[in-house]
Amino acid sequence: MPRQVQYTFKGETKVIPFSFSQHHDPYEAVAAEEGIDLTRFLQMEQQIAMTSKKGAKAERDFRRSEFSRMGFANIHFVQDDEES
Repeated sequence: MPRQVQYTFKGETKVIPFSFSQHHDPYEAVAAEEGIDLTRFLQMEQQIAMTSKKGAKAERDFRRSEFSRMGFANIHFVQDDEES
């Protein structure tokens, strides 16, 4: 069954198809859908991962805050019961 990602971008809710063969995570998929270049974001995220003592939590917090700043909200995989 194909996966889908639902997100809100600048007040508009959208659902897009998702494949792990094309994107690392749902955040990368929604950025690609909206035409946003993540090169600098991914570099900063990597630096945070290497220097943070909090590890994955620091990365998640950075990712959420930066995507919120870009205009994204509620990025998540669609559950089977949400589709109907």
